[in-house]
Amino acid sequence: MFSVKATLVGFIGDPEHYPCHAGIQVGDEVIFNGNEIIGKCCGDAFPALVEKMVTVSSTGPRYVDPGYYHLFWHSVNSYADPERAKYDGNGFVPVNEPFEHPAHHVSDLIPKGGFCWPPTEERVACKDCMVMCPDLRTAATWKVEAFDLATAGHGLPYTRRQMTIMDRVTKAGGSYEINKIMDLYDDFEINEIYPTLVPSMIREMIEELELLDFATTKDGVVTITEKGKERVARYKTEIPAEHAEALKL
Repeated sequence: MFSVKATLVGFIGDPEHYPCHAGIQVGDEVIFNGNEIIGKCCGDAFPALVEKMVTVSSTGPRYVDPGYYHLFWHSVNSYADPERAKYDGNGFVPVNEPFEHPAHHVSDLIPKGGFCWPPTEERVACKDCMVMCPDLRTAATWKVEAFDLATAGHGLPYTRRQMTIMDRVTKAGGSYEINKIMDLYDDFEINEIYPTLVPSMIREMIEELELLDFATTKDGVVTITEKGKERVARYKTEIPAEHAEALKL
């Protein structure tokens, strides 16, 4: 499970004439750590932000908006011509050039990378998880992304398991066979600490570590990255010394 941040990345509308009345500025962040919402946010955008942030707290970087898969983004402009229906079934002629639009045109609301000419080389429209304020005059826009493991709430016990995995693999040389990781724990640590360690969960926890660049995997072996080692070292300072000792960190 993940900690998530929503960062205000810009105003797609016209903030000069329609300023944000909540006083939100580019770069402002809202953080969901698994249990708390921390930061400054507009009440109009808050419901949509919370919905996305809670979703990304489970999916992490694996979140994909269904719109990401639309082939329509690769088309640019067109005009109707019933005679062309014999070709495409509907009757349109492609206009393979961009249209010029005035500033703050409604087309600015199109996801980045959609309907571009020349087309983008890669699929990028709707790739990022974005939330837009419903006041489209200003259209404050946030980017939602996972940036860490959950540090509170019901995800915390799994984060602690993941921290011990990174720590013990590091102490064992930095790399370890995934299907032997339980060998790094004694019976009490496996069965008496919540959640009980089981192979399927270990694989999923390592997948989350890999998504955050805390670890890499190859041929059934997990390797802890420098970023992962630094995260464990920082975590030791974030929890009581008694807890760190109990976890053998």
